[in-house]
Amino acid sequence: MKKVYIIHGWEANPNQHWLPWLGRELQDKGFEIFIPEMPNTEEPDIDSWVERLKELVGTPDQNTYFVGHSIGCQTIMRYLESLPERSKIGGIVFVAGWFYLENLESPEVEKIAEPWLNIPIDTDKVKGVCSRINVLLSDDDYFGCIEKNKLAFEQRLNAKVDIYHNYGHFCEDDGKFELPEALEAVLKIVEENRK
Repeated sequence: MKKVYIIHGWEANPNQHWLPWLGRELQDKGFEIFIPEMPNTEEPDIDSWVERLKELVGTPDQNTYFVGHSIGCQTIMRYLESLPERSKIGGIVFVAGWFYLENLESPEVEKIAEPWLNIPIDTDKVKGVCSRINVLLSDDDYFGCIEKNKLAFEQRLNAKVDIYHNYGHFCEDDGKFELPEALEAVLKIVEENRK
């Protein structure tokens, strides 16, 4: 059975934004769905978030898929770079993913973001584990760096990047309780893997 792990963002939980909707839609299509609560979401740190994913996923395979939102995307990349050589997964959809951020609201927030922004990710390793990556960005994401992130995902991960108009950071505050674009992206990757 195909499994999809949907990883929420900073200061979020599994019942927010479009995550529950996407989980239900994929479940209806026969996927096994996991939307874990990540630890200490007010002050996320790399080690505990990656560790949580390791505990949850165990040994992934080509029937394993991931969907990340914001810092959840970073977590997935950092989890994948930790996998043994020759590991393979089916695909990833990153929503509001980033390598770069701006407009962080306080020095405290900047301090929490600092390791995520500055500790390098072995994107060659990530690419080796997963060759099908689709990134959904918005042209008005309030954390900025849209073109810079688009280029980074394309150049470093060979990702397909789609930029949507007026989706903000893909949150409830932006009116995003459903995200058919993410559903479509997952199903398209699964379909491509069948060929």
